[in-house]
Amino acid sequence: MKRISIMFGALALAAGLATPAVADSAHSAYGRATLTGFASLPAQTYVPGSLPSGALAGPGPVNGVPIPFPGQPVQGFSGVINNHDGTYNVLSDNGYGNKANSGDFLLRVHHIKPDTKTGKVKVLGGFNLTDPDHRVPFALTRSDRVLTGSDFDVESIVRAFDGTYWIGDEFGPWLLHFSRSGKLLQAPIPLEGVKAPENPYLNGGQPNLNSSKGYEGMARGIDGRYLYPLLEGTVAGDTPGDLRMNQFDTRKGRYTGKRFIYRLEAPGNSIGDAISIDDHRFLIIERDNEQGDAAKLKRLYLADTRDRDHDGVMDKTLVADLLDLANPKGLGGFGTTFRFPFQTIEDVTLLDDQTVAVLNDNNFPFSSGRTPGQADNDEFITVRLSQRLHADHRAFR
Repeated sequence: MKRISIMFGALALAAGLATPAVADSAHSAYGRATLTGFASLPAQTYVPGSLPSGALAGPGPVNGVPIPFPGQPVQGFSGVINNHDGTYNVLSDNGYGNKANSGDFLLRVHHIKPDTKTGKVKVLGGFNLTDPDHRVPFALTRSDRVLTGSDFDVESIVRAFDGTYWIGDEFGPWLLHFSRSGKLLQAPIPLEGVKAPENPYLNGGQPNLNSSKGYEGMARGIDGRYLYPLLEGTVAGDTPGDLRMNQFDTRKGRYTGKRFIYRLEAPGNSIGDAISIDDHRFLIIERDNEQGDAAKLKRLYLADTRDRDHDGVMDKTLVADLLDLANPKGLGGFGTTFRFPFQTIEDVTLLDDQTVAVLNDNNFPFSSGRTPGQADNDEFITVRLSQRLHADHRAFR
């Protein structure tokens, strides 16, 4: 979700002005990827019978949408889980852009069914995220302990082999462990030595991570034991454009201390999602912060922790340029070249060894990357890579 970054002091500002990461350093062994499926959920889709929201989202209308909204928008897809039955669970993020304006947005996992034959997405249901057992030690927005976008900024999700969910947050940043029905199972787990501006335990200290730069991506290791949450922003003191991917042991309930570095093509870029391919490789979405015609970099990289060139960062191979997909069948009513020009592209999942599904976070109603002046829909696309990934079979679980 786009929001105005809160800088974290002179040290971070100085780091941000340092020498940038080398742009376009990754070479691709892959050819042009192809669009194989397209479906879209209208921007103004609301959870049936839900509470009104957006009272603090700002003056409207925005991109043609009146504010506040008549219900809870089905929007902001920031994480996806493939149910392997034609349906997906998708995670809505913080709501309307920041902690202050999202207190009436209820955090929710939606159950959807895209149909690339009709080009439509059905919303089958879903569940809210809650804390009835008082696992959260700090004050929440609602007395019924239904979690809101003012409590957490949830941006990444994986499903463990036992059916529970692990969710990455940006306000802490925290790791959050939920039951199958969305009940928080334990206290939020902090990342030692890293705090965002919204962290309630700053105690007068300075944050060392920008606002909205916490756990944007998180991969489940193929063995199911380890999680690999990936920060969206650089921690103060690290090389600008270098992002920390930490290893978390779900059996022991703690970080292992093992860490990898993903280097952005430019420090102003962001990551959108991360999934495991095997013991060493991850698919990672990298994007600039532009939309529409101004968008220049929306890519899917294969990142390898083995660091074969010994430069201290994950090796990167470009596998798909989401602004230049072949579209020989003219899917979605578009031309022979398909662009996915959204500011925030935050979801990727494997369909088979050569095909992925990608979804956008539409920042409802603020983004208009597809059509200027019109709130973006939630789009679901399938993309066939030019060659196989040779993924471990466990990556499809």
